[in-house]
Amino acid sequence: MRGSDFAELKAFAAVVERSSFARAAEHLGLSPSALSQTIRQLEARLGVRLLNRTTRSVAPTAIGAQLYARFEPLMQDMEAAVAEATAAAGRTSGTLRINAPAMAVRQLVAPRLGRFHRAHPDVLLDIVVDDALRDVVGSRFDAGIRVGGRLEKDMISIRLTPDVTMKAVAAPAYLARAGTPRSPSDLHGHACINWRLQADGQTYRWEFQKKGRRQEIEVRGPLVTNQARLGARAALQGLGILYAFDEELVDEALAAGDLVRVLEDWSITRPGFYLYYPHRRHPQHALTGFIDCLLDRDLPAARPRRGKAAPRSASS
Repeated sequence: MRGSDFAELKAFAAVVERSSFARAAEHLGLSPSALSQTIRQLEARLGVRLLNRTTRSVAPTAIGAQLYARFEPLMQDMEAAVAEATAAAGRTSGTLRINAPAMAVRQLVAPRLGRFHRAHPDVLLDIVVDDALRDVVGSRFDAGIRVGGRLEKDMISIRLTPDVTMKAVAAPAYLARAGTPRSPSDLHGHACINWRLQADGQTYRWEFQKKGRRQEIEVRGPLVTNQARLGARAALQGLGILYAFDEELVDEALAAGDLVRVLEDWSITRPGFYLYYPHRRHPQHALTGFIDCLLDRDLPAARPRRGKAAPRSASS
């Protein structure tokens, strides 16, 4: 295979995976017009149409889908081989694609970006914030972060956080006005701020347990959202009771007395966050470094980039 052949196929795969010329071009560091020309050259060389294009979307044709399915595993192997070669030379490089929900990005990834970059300056992190539980294999991510109970099958998983306790909370002003629930069934008489589950679009049935007795309550109220911080803001403004899952804003408000817990003895524990990747794929060095960073393990000192002199020590 010529180098230009691989480049064309890599460009084609980027368009298929992102369903967008603009996003694929941004990922590849090309202009959309240059990427479009590359795809036209590939189609002309093969003599077949690989992509169906409209003004709003792009999708592979039947032949294009077949080509992608055959070529994509080979491309992964080639990229892994290149990453291993650079790692053997003492340098970790390449692109690391991670799919994670907003809460995990906010709590785990964002605070550690600088630390990871200092240890692995040649790695491009491609972080897609996604609460919809996208298939990481089909979308060609290197790994995903999910709540433990929502891991895909046939995956290697690594625990990132302990299990967490759900917290039913409300503003003192709301409780002064509406009263304090003593049991989950009392919630039927309260305004509740609920979650819409990304996986199936259904609203969450609040789960409680006490001394082996389990209850699920279908609550109602003035707001349903799939955004954790919006729910917390609504609770702070007295809209109703919120059942929160490990939200930093809620913890801060509890510490300040702006929110108080209710039904504490009924609250359940849910799995924490896990990172996972396909069991058939040996983790690339960049992913291993990323996992070490998320777990706050010691990271290697960054090596100077090629073409740049190492900083001189104070004693030199």
